[in-house]
Amino acid sequence: MEIIYTKKAPDAIGPYSQAVKIGNMLYTSGQIAINPATGNVEANDIVGQSKQVMANLKAVLEAAGTSFDKVIKTTCFLKDVSKDFAAFNEVYAEAMGDAKPARSCVGVADLPKGVLVEVEVIAAL
Repeated sequence: MEIIYTKKAPDAIGPYSQAVKIGNMLYTSGQIAINPATGNVEANDIVGQSKQVMANLKAVLEAAGTSFDKVIKTTCFLKDVSKDFAAFNEVYAEAMGDAKPARSCVGVADLPKGVLVEVEVIAAL
């Protein structure tokens, strides 16, 4: 098992890793819309936050030697599914490109730091 860490993604805000590599698989922790350069959530809307989340995931994937085209499964958490689902999907689709991994999208009551979205992925290496 190998712990993955990159300064291009936010530091973990608890007792966990950005990602863990085991065998030929990568499991990321959920990424929220923290800008790693400032340590702050800067975007207030779902589009801005989703873009930051996907940028953070891209950095973690790259640090592990993989990319969105190798993502097998995503789990997406939205604070307001009825309001934000369509806009989130647009940003998600742009980041994923041609990749169409399995996905769950769940509405949740609250997320860390009051963000609107969190995404975790499982990827092949």
